[in-house]
Amino acid sequence: MNQLLSYSFLIPIALVLAVLPVFPEPHLVEKIRMLSQGDLKKPIDIFDLFWHSWPIFLLCYKLAKDYVL
Repeated sequence: MNQLLSYSFLIPIALVLAVLPVFPEPHLVEKIRMLSQGDLKKPIDIFDLFWHSWPIFLLCYKLAKDYVL
């Protein structure tokens, strides 16, 4: 479990899921835009937002745990 929470695993996963698919725009950017406009209503869009952002939240948690707390 400790290897799954290592920086060498989390950083590439967070970057890949944040930018894929690149064309026409990254899913994470699209879903955040939809959320800010109030258009994020379909279950698949909510799942996409969760799926593309969970590694970023986990990385932020690990950074806070290791360096702030």
